[in-house]
Amino acid sequence: MINKVVGSAAEAVADIPDGASLAVGGFGLCGIPATLIEALHAQGTAELETVSNNCGVDDWGLGILLSDHRIRRTISSYVGENKEFARQYLSGELEVELTPQGTLAEKLRAGGAGIPAFYTTAGVGTQVSEGGLPQRYDASGNVAVASKPKEVRSFDGVDYVLEESVRPDYALVHAWKGDRHGNLVFHATAMNFNPLCAQAGRITIAEVEELVEPGELDPAQVHTPGIFVQRVVVAPDPEKRVEKRTVSLAAPATPEGA
Repeated sequence: MINKVVGSAAEAVADIPDGASLAVGGFGLCGIPATLIEALHAQGTAELETVSNNCGVDDWGLGILLSDHRIRRTISSYVGENKEFARQYLSGELEVELTPQGTLAEKLRAGGAGIPAFYTTAGVGTQVSEGGLPQRYDASGNVAVASKPKEVRSFDGVDYVLEESVRPDYALVHAWKGDRHGNLVFHATAMNFNPLCAQAGRITIAEVEELVEPGELDPAQVHTPGIFVQRVVVAPDPEKRVEKRTVSLAAPATPEGA
């Protein structure tokens, strides 16, 4: 078996060229491959097309690539927490293909499974299927590029829209544990889009919090088999931010004797 461990995040992303398409795992700020994103940012790679549930926040995750205008186009589901994203989109600096969240997940899974397209009810009767959804504005705020109509077919009396899968050039994912063969285990909710991105990427690069030797992972607990992963880099003790921290109010004191 091939040892897929590389010495640094910089080395792991060194061959990602300008204009590459990139699937990026994570949901909000949970389970994002921040170390790999920072290495890609330091490298200066630009004109990227990203496929990710969201685009980070203004100063972290994909947001640091976005703020430096390194992302040309993105396929995303939820983008509401990034003000710079909104500004670039509405000013015509960024092309955006908004996609229902479950459809985005299936686009990635299907791409990794070798399925070129699939039918889904999500989006039927809306601009998702009928076309006209703004993907790029011009500097005056007019729609410069709009989505095209998609094929709709009826099965058992129910309409479905045809969605094409995605197969990005690279995938960046964050895992809890991994071994030298590329087998990955994700922790709790950090699993989110990471396994789907790992499966879809033509070249998948995984940052892992803990590297173990082959045979230490229970095969029944492996979420992504090493066949889908080409490179592994160790990223111990990563920063883990909370996107929206909420706390409960202190309970009022109970009167004595009550």
